[in-house]
Amino acid sequence: MLRLYKSMVRPHLEYCTAAWSPHYCKHKELIERAQRRFTRMIPDLKDLPYEQRLAKTKLWSLENRHTRANLIEVYKIFHGLSTVRFSTFFELIHNERTRGHSLKLHKKRVMMDLRQHFFSDRIVNMWNTLSEDIVLASSLNNFKGKLQILHNDGSSTGFLKSA
Repeated sequence: MLRLYKSMVRPHLEYCTAAWSPHYCKHKELIERAQRRFTRMIPDLKDLPYEQRLAKTKLWSLENRHTRANLIEVYKIFHGLSTVRFSTFFELIHNERTRGHSLKLHKKRVMMDLRQHFFSDRIVNMWNTLSEDIVLASSLNNFKGKLQILHNDGSSTGFLKSA
């Protein structure tokens, strides 16, 4: 069942997250509800809380998967693995006194509430909280692996919540 879910259902729930990602809690919960319902269908996990079901099935919450997809897209754009030019969406901070890694992105001030939910604005804080080791990963697969380790070190639902 898990293989069916990963190949048939989850791609529909995660389609095009960089372009469209819900920012209202009610919309996030509607999408997450599909995965909650699926994990309850597994007989051995039916009575467990959602976080434990995710841990047993080794699934990420969909919100965390959206965050992961967005960070992967930033990595691709930054390292030229995407057709999108870096300067179209982002600008590096040119300050040597910043804490953290040397590839911090500048967060632009926005006046409209709508603009702060655009891809180029919503991902900056998350990218800037990553460690230098993760941001300077030698390859895309290495970057994904380091995100996996970061997720495994944190709670199953708290991936990069500090951002």
